[in-house]
Amino acid sequence: MDFNVKKLASDAGVFFTRAVQFTEEKLGQAEKTELDAHFENLLTRADSTKNWTEKILRQTEVLLQPNPSARVEEFLYEKLDRKIPSRVTNGELLGQYMTEAANDFGPSGPYGQTLIKVGETQKRLGIAERDFIHSSSINFLTPLRNFLEGDWRTISKERRILQNRRLDLDACKARLKKAKAAEAKAALEGDALPDFQETRPRNYVLSASASALWSDEVDKAEHELRVAQTEFDRQAEVTRLLLEGISSTHVNHLRCLHEFAEAQATYYAQCYQYMVDLQKQLGSSRGEVFPSTFVGNADAVPAPLNTSPPAATLPLLQAVSPNPADGTLNPAEVKPPASGTRKARVLYDYEAADSTELGLRADELITVYSLPGMDPDWLIGERGNQKGKVPVTYLELLS
Repeated sequence: MDFNVKKLASDAGVFFTRAVQFTEEKLGQAEKTELDAHFENLLTRADSTKNWTEKILRQTEVLLQPNPSARVEEFLYEKLDRKIPSRVTNGELLGQYMTEAANDFGPSGPYGQTLIKVGETQKRLGIAERDFIHSSSINFLTPLRNFLEGDWRTISKERRILQNRRLDLDACKARLKKAKAAEAKAALEGDALPDFQETRPRNYVLSASASALWSDEVDKAEHELRVAQTEFDRQAEVTRLLLEGISSTHVNHLRCLHEFAEAQATYYAQCYQYMVDLQKQLGSSRGEVFPSTFVGNADAVPAPLNTSPPAATLPLLQAVSPNPADGTLNPAEVKPPASGTRKARVLYDYEAADSTELGLRADELITVYSLPGMDPDWLIGERGNQKGKVPVTYLELLS
C-alpha cells in the first residue's frame, strides 16, 4: 500500500490549523472574513430553496401515495435501481369487488346491475388516479428529486470547500499579524531570538539578527496570504456561479409546477365526468325501478317493472302542443299537477340546450314535478315565471 507519511502529516497539520481557527472564531478570539451582502443573500436563498423543495417533495409523495409502507417500498426499489412493480389502485380494487359481487348476486337484478355500473366507474376512477400519479411522478417529483440529489449536492460540496478556503485565509491573516507584531517588538528590544511558539518552526540561520529573521517570516507569511487569498477568491467565484444558478432552478420548478397543476386538473375533470355519467345511469335505473316517483297524477297507473321508459316527452307533446306535427315542447302550456310538486336544490350550473329546457345555476331552489310519460331522467322545473325541462342528475330533491 502506498502510504505517504509526509502527505498524511501535512493534511493533519492543515486540519488542525482549520480547527483552531474555527474554534477561536466561535469564541470571539479571532477575526473572520465576511462575505459580501449579495453573496450572503445567495446563500440564504439557496438554503430556503433546498428546505422548501424537500418539504414540497415529501408532502407531494404523501398526497400521491398515502400508504407509508408503499412509499418505503418504492424508495427501496428506487435506491436499488429496480423497476417499481405496478400496483392496483384502491378504486380499481373496489370496482373489481363490486363486479364480482354483482356476478354472485345476479347481474340481471336491480342491485347487481347497479353494482356493475358503480364498479365500472370505480375502475375508471382508479385508472385515472394511476395515470395522474405516474404523470406527476415523472413531471414533478423527478425534477425536484434531481435537484436535491444532484445540483444541491454539488453546491454543498463547493460551499464546504469555500469554508475551508476561508479558514485557511483567516489563519494566514492571523499568522501575518503575529509575525508583524513580533518583528516590531524585536526592532524595539534589539537583537532577540524568535519566539518559535508563536510562529511555525523554520530552518532559520541562528547567526542572523532577530530582526532579519522576523522580516523573513513576515515575507513568507505575506506570500502564503496571497496564495490563500487567490484560492479563496477563485472558490468564491465558483460557488457564486452555482448559487446564481438557483434562479434557473426556480424557472425549471415553475414549469414542473404548471405541469403538475394541469395533470391534477385533468384528473379531477375526468373524475367529475365519470361521476356525472354514473349519476345519469343511476338516475335512469332509479326511474326504471321506481317509475311512479314524482308523477303528478296520483291516479296514474305505474308502468310495469320490465317495460322500458316511453319515448321522451312524446305523450306530453301530443297532449299540449297546439301543433302536434311540430314535436316541440312549449313550456308555457305545461300545467303543474294539483299534487306531487317538490322543491329541489340545484347542484351544478346547467345551460339550456334549447327553448324547451330551463337553465340552472348552482345552489338555487326551484319547483319540480313530473308528468306521465316523461323520460325519468328529466323533470319539469319552475322558477318564477320560467319553466322548462331540467335533468334529474343536476338536482338534490328536498322533502
